[in-house]
Order: sequence, then C-alpha cells, then structure tokens
Amino acid sequence: MSKRLFSVLVLIFLAGGIFIFPALPVLSVSNRKKTSQRFYSMNGFRNGFAISYTHSVNKGRVKDFYKSKGRKLVCGRTVFVSYGAGIPEPQEMPGAVFKSTDEGYEISNINRTVDKLVMAVGIVANHAFSIQDKNGKSTDYFLADFFEPQTSIVFQIKNVSIADYIFHHIK
Repeated sequence: MSKRLFSVLVLIFLAGGIFIFPALPVLSVSNRKKTSQRFYSMNGFRNGFAISYTHSVNKGRVKDFYKSKGRKLVCGRTVFVSYGAGIPEPQEMPGAVFKSTDEGYEISNINRTVDKLVMAVGIVANHAFSIQDKNGKSTDYFLADFFEPQTSIVFQIKNVSIADYIFHHIK
C-alpha cells in the first residue's frame, strides 16, 4: 500500500470517527420508550433551560429553571404566578429563599439535583421548554409540538456524536 493511500485512509477514518464518536455534551430530550424521538440542545446544556407549565391545582403558570452540573441537572429556582395549594413551602427545602418579584412569586436556592428528569407531556399543563442563547434571547418550544400528549419524556445530559447532533438539534 502506498504511503499516500495509507494517509488518505487514515484521514477518512479519523474524519469518520469525529462524526460518529459521542463526544459532544448536550441536553437531550427524548421519548422514554422510543428514543428515536428526540432532540438536543447545546444552549440548554451550556446556558440552562426552563420548563413551564400550567399548575394542575391552582391553574397558574409555573416556570422551573435548570442548569447542568457535570452530567446532572440542578433545579435552582421556580417562579409561579399564584401561591396556594400544590406550591412547595420554602421551609420544605433547606436554604431556599422565598420572595415576591415582578414575574410573580419565586423560590430560589432550591438546588435539587437529579441524574435525569422524567415527566409526561401534559394536555392541560401545556408544557414548554425554554432556552436562552448567548445574547440572553429566550426561545420557547411547546413539548406537544415534538411529542404526543401523555408521552413520558426524559431530560438528561448526554454525549452525542456530531452527526447525531446535526440531525436532532434545535436552534
């Protein structure tokens, strides 16, 4: 085998490996039973994300804010428009801070850490996924646009290949 052919084959192998090897950390949102239904967010991994929904008891809108910490998800704060049944009490969470803001009521410093977040896409809840870009502009995606209502979905930090990311990412 000539040196030139060997070099070309090595380059092709390396280039293929870059596109196939799962080395890109992202926030993955996937159907728990049908993992082929999924999307990835680089900004969700880097800048954090929020999940908003209509509360089942008091019918107010709630927004939970998450950040990634290594391969874990950390809920740092929650904001809600009405306080009442079904809303956690700050004293139930050691170190949490309750305050009233222009957005509504906020409990911060929650620091609830999970390996993955499993939830069902709600019909009445109208779940939305929000991410911010590097300029602070927020984009909302309604989960029912990606998954059937009542589908069990998983939010988690994963390493994926560049090719997988290209075919399944959201902007």
